[in-house]
Amino acid sequence: MLIPAESLPYFEKMVYLPMVLAVFEQDRETFEKGTFKLNRPYIALVERAIKEARNSLKETKLYMRENNMKVVRGDHDETATEYVFLYGGYEERRRYLNVRLRNRTEELLGFYLAKA
Repeated sequence: MLIPAESLPYFEKMVYLPMVLAVFEQDRETFEKGTFKLNRPYIALVERAIKEARNSLKETKLYMRENNMKVVRGDHDETATEYVFLYGGYEERRRYLNVRLRNRTEELLGFYLAKA
């Protein structure tokens, strides 16, 4: 493997964190437009989770920039999505099952909500 093992978690964060943030943003809109009796606590919780996820994404981007790393989304179909990890002139292609992407994103939503 040409990409060091310690760098792989950062590549994975660059795959998942944008999805986590997109879900949180959609959920916040749902709470804002919803017919909840008291929606402010839900909105506040989601906003704190967004802040935590954004901080993680910011740290990840900084690490990746300092280490000349990049993630590019490749081809996708009904079952899988390909990501290209670029590191120091090397390229590694990885395919993630869409169900795995969804499940891991859901796990991370729970993690950031718990942190909030």
